[in-house]
Amino acid sequence: MNTVAYVTVDVFTSERFVGNPLAVIPDARGLSHEAMQKIATEFNYSETTFVLPPENPDHTARVRIFTPTAEIPFAGHPNVGTAFALGQQLEIFGKRIGDKLTFEEDAGLVNVTLLRSSEGVIGASIRAPGRLTIGETIADELIARCVQIDPGSIRRATHAPTFASVGLPFAFAEVDGLQTLGKAWPNAAVFTEAAARHKEDKTGFSLFLYTRSTENPWHIRARMFAPLDNVTEDPATGSASAALGAYLTSLLPARDAEVKITIEQGVEMGRRSVIGVDVRKSAGRVNEVFLSGSSVAVMRGEVLI
Repeated sequence: MNTVAYVTVDVFTSERFVGNPLAVIPDARGLSHEAMQKIATEFNYSETTFVLPPENPDHTARVRIFTPTAEIPFAGHPNVGTAFALGQQLEIFGKRIGDKLTFEEDAGLVNVTLLRSSEGVIGASIRAPGRLTIGETIADELIARCVQIDPGSIRRATHAPTFASVGLPFAFAEVDGLQTLGKAWPNAAVFTEAAARHKEDKTGFSLFLYTRSTENPWHIRARMFAPLDNVTEDPATGSASAALGAYLTSLLPARDAEVKITIEQGVEMGRRSVIGVDVRKSAGRVNEVFLSGSSVAVMRGEVLI
C-alpha cells in the first residue's frame, strides 16, 4: 500500500483550531482525479488542495482545489493556506521557494506573495485571477427562504441580492444587522430550488450573507452557506470576500479608488476568521483585487492509497 503526505493548516487566523481548516497534499503526483476527490471527501473540509508540477516551468505549481463533492476552479482560503504550507518547505519539485509564487489553476494564474515575520512565513497575499463579473439579481423572498429569515430584513440600499465573481460565483445579500445574521440557517431544500432557478453557480448555490454599519462600512461581518456542496457553513470564504469587496468598490461613484476591507467570518461557528481585501479601481473599473491573511500549521501525516 502506498502513502501520500498531507498537512493541515488553519487559514485567516494566527491561532490553532479557529479560522478555516484546509488540507494540503504538497506532492500529489500519481493521484488520479478520482483519488483526489475521495481524499477531499474523506477530509470533509470545505476544500482540500493537491499540488502538482506546473505545466510552465516558470511557474511554481499547478494547484487543484476540491470541495467534498467537486473540483472548483478557484477559492481564496485554499490559495492562502497552500502558499503558507509550501512556504514552510525549502523547495518544491526541485526549485527553491522565494517570496513570490505563481499557481496555475483552472480559473487562471494566481500570483502569491508570502507574508513573513521574524519567525518565518506567517501567511500570504494573493491576487484574484479573474475580473469582476456581476450576474443576475435574486429575489429577496428566495434569499430569505434559503436561510429562514424575514424578507424585510434584506437591505437593498446599496444593491439587490445578486451574483458576483472574481473566479468563483457566489450569491450576495446584505442584511439589516448582527441579530438577523446570527439567526440565519440554511434550508437545503430551498437551496436546491435556488440552484435550479439560477444556473450561474455551477457547483450549486453558495450564499454569502453580510452586514456592516454606516459608521464603519469597510468592516464587514459575514456568513457563507453552501449545503449543496456539503458545506453547511464555511468559517472563511476568501473567493467570496474578494468578489464582495470588488463588487462594493465597483458601486462607488468615484472612478478611481483604493479600498481596504476587513471581513470577519466564522464567529457564529466559534472559528473566527479575519480576511483582508484590498481593491483598486481606475477609470471606473475594478482592475485588482488582493486577498490576504495569516495561517497556522495544525497537523501532518499520511494518507493510505
